[in-house]
Amino acid sequence: MCKEVDFSEITLLIIAGGKSLRMKQDKRFIEIGGITMLESILMKAANENFKKIFLCVEDFLLGIEQLAQKYKVDMVFDKFQNTGAMGGLTEGLSNISTDWALAVSCDMPFFEFEIVKPLSDSLTDSKVVMFNHQPLAAFYHHSMSEVFKRVLNDGNRKLQFAISQVPHKILQTDSEMVFFNVNTPADLRLARGRAANINRKVPVISIIAPSSGTGKTTFIERLIPKLSERGIRVGVVKSDSHGFNLDIEGKDSRRFQNAGAQSVAVISKNSYFIVQKTNEREDFQKIAEKFENVDLILTESRTHGTQPAISLYLDLGEPLIHDDVVALFSDKK
Repeated sequence: MCKEVDFSEITLLIIAGGKSLRMKQDKRFIEIGGITMLESILMKAANENFKKIFLCVEDFLLGIEQLAQKYKVDMVFDKFQNTGAMGGLTEGLSNISTDWALAVSCDMPFFEFEIVKPLSDSLTDSKVVMFNHQPLAAFYHHSMSEVFKRVLNDGNRKLQFAISQVPHKILQTDSEMVFFNVNTPADLRLARGRAANINRKVPVISIIAPSSGTGKTTFIERLIPKLSERGIRVGVVKSDSHGFNLDIEGKDSRRFQNAGAQSVAVISKNSYFIVQKTNEREDFQKIAEKFENVDLILTESRTHGTQPAISLYLDLGEPLIHDDVVALFSDKK
């Protein structure tokens, strides 16, 4: 039976340096799910009982200092400038009073501390214990600060190289998304899409296109069997801006509607439908939550749809590419 690590004997190092070169904007202040990535990890850390929490950064920034004060954590600044995560780890480990520190990058929006608690005896004969090969979701012995200093002084800033010099372990978990890093705009779109679906009863994906005739319905029609082959039960919400009549003229249910019934339900041996009159368009999510026995809901839209979205483009109008779009399908190169 695995024992859990006692966080009261562990220092937390939140690694929040770096230049965000691939993102081309400061990742620390990018919002996902209504909160910046840096504040998200600080908020989660505040709910744990770490011995001490250090926020490891390269330079002073007022916004970061304000967050440090808000969550009552100490800031440490890199002495080895422009050395990436290793610089932050080096300085952070140099300041801890515990034997071990847990290092976590601020750009993992779905990280949960619970996932790294079960350790068995992994810390007893190692200097580094990584999860899913992630050097910034790992436990480091305090002595690693000297290893990092030596490696940096030799002109090497690769974390994996430094780790390879000491006894280390890699613990594999099934929770890949917990360790998902947001490094690029494409990563950000995926993360925001996932964040949008986390609190939904059933995940939703919009199929969007800039113009009618692009093939949204055909795309969904061909996608459903492929998802079904993988055991994914699919529901579809169709939006009709022109209004609709589901029933056939002359049928009893249509007669009830014509007579003024606000709602009409038809139940058969293996299915049912309900027609509910509304004074205005009903909220999409409210309708989607009525689905039963489905794992995924697809819908189509002419514009943004609901996040996340798959965009289709067939040379009609301008392709829809925005933060909600996680993938673009086109017959154009």
